[in-house]
Amino acid sequence: MLYLIKLSPEITIKSRVVRRRFTRQLRKNIFKVLKEFDQKLEVLGKWDSIEVKTLISDDSRNARVLDRLKNTPGVGQICLVQKHKLPSMDHMLELTRNAYSGSLKGKSFAVRCRRTGDHSFSSVDIERFIGHGLLQSCSPKGVNLKTPDVTVALEIRDDDFYIVQTKFKGLGGFPLGCQDSVLSLISGGFDSSVSTYLSIKRGLQTHYCFFSLGGSSHELAVKEIALFLWMKFHSSHRVKFVSVPFERVVEEILNNVEDSQMGVVLKRMMIRAGVLIAKKLGLNALVTGESIAQVSSQTLANLSVIDDVSDSLILRPLCTSDKQEIINIAREIGTEDFSKDIPEYCAVISKNPTTKAKRVRIEREEARIKEKVLKEAVEKAKFQIISELHHDLSLIKADVEIIRNIKKGSIVIDIRHPNEQEVNPLALNCNATIINIPFYSLSSKFKRLTQNQNYLLYCDKGMMSRLHAANLIEQGFSNVSVLDLKAAE
Repeated sequence: MLYLIKLSPEITIKSRVVRRRFTRQLRKNIFKVLKEFDQKLEVLGKWDSIEVKTLISDDSRNARVLDRLKNTPGVGQICLVQKHKLPSMDHMLELTRNAYSGSLKGKSFAVRCRRTGDHSFSSVDIERFIGHGLLQSCSPKGVNLKTPDVTVALEIRDDDFYIVQTKFKGLGGFPLGCQDSVLSLISGGFDSSVSTYLSIKRGLQTHYCFFSLGGSSHELAVKEIALFLWMKFHSSHRVKFVSVPFERVVEEILNNVEDSQMGVVLKRMMIRAGVLIAKKLGLNALVTGESIAQVSSQTLANLSVIDDVSDSLILRPLCTSDKQEIINIAREIGTEDFSKDIPEYCAVISKNPTTKAKRVRIEREEARIKEKVLKEAVEKAKFQIISELHHDLSLIKADVEIIRNIKKGSIVIDIRHPNEQEVNPLALNCNATIINIPFYSLSSKFKRLTQNQNYLLYCDKGMMSRLHAANLIEQGFSNVSVLDLKAAE
């Protein structure tokens, strides 16, 4: 398979030096996210494109390669192509006819040719010649230059001739590694998940910071979202997940701060802690999911008072987005289903929240809080490489049995997101039953299953399956293990 990767349009308008640097970084990123599928993978950079060549013949693996390419920041378009050394025009017609003859019968078509280099013919010459030849030999309905049923896409790049079979839209944005790193304050809800995604898409290497307010179940849910975003959009880079125990900070606020001021004070405490965490990681900016006036703490007056405590830049990718727009993006990227059940603990701390906080009054309220409480919370923060989250959780919660050889009659629960199940359906070479229960539904649906049967949880990398197996065991279920197919291979 040969993929021609078109750069994100924003890369193409950069200066020559910057464009080369971004293209070089994108090549590295593509190689990192695809090498697990093909050790002989070739990723070749050109001035305005990248060629990705794989020797994979398996359809499901090719589908996973395409899915990774679609979700790699910096990729503008993915074209599945045939590549030939530039032939004569008659041979171009023959090659194009072989590629498109099956899809032109009875349909209108148009030939589009993009050409770069020094040639004796123009793009229009190619379009006319090949269009006339296809019209005579492929029994199409006719030529339609405005709204064709089929677009015959060709490209000529110096001495190379490309026949484009299929085009796919890429993620756009900038390649990871070309911009600075940031710390995203993530709660697991729609807003913080989407703002994290938008930061990643912009080429920012995004680390995660979670303030633990709602117990282990809430933390588990947020770790799932962080893992999902990392594996889907920025697994080319190592990032950290930081969990900050914030229960005592919240307790201090509830016991000492006047009700209407609690929301703003809590946000200021989180920003203070976020800045300290960011400095430990050498980061100069925070990312939050706040949108102007969406909730009481997010009015301009309140945000101004909240920002006072930070000497770091605070980025708000969603600041002018409405809620439905945010939910639409969450649905598009695959986080909607598990964000919708995560409670927004920050939003319910005040019963009668102020919308016009005064700096003097907020500082007076904060003076009642013990300074050491915030300091202790930051000192107790847990820093983890995101790919290792499941190890930590397994050690703390439970010993999870890992199964590598499936026995006859086993029941395997595929807990991957439905999008992943569709791209790469699970196939087992044994007499086992497969049922699909996405991880965000597992806690509620597992208890309805027959409990005298053992279940094997499966996901691609084994991370979420370990997290959920540990969580189920902690809840009292002993009939759950993890299926590790990679180890079996």
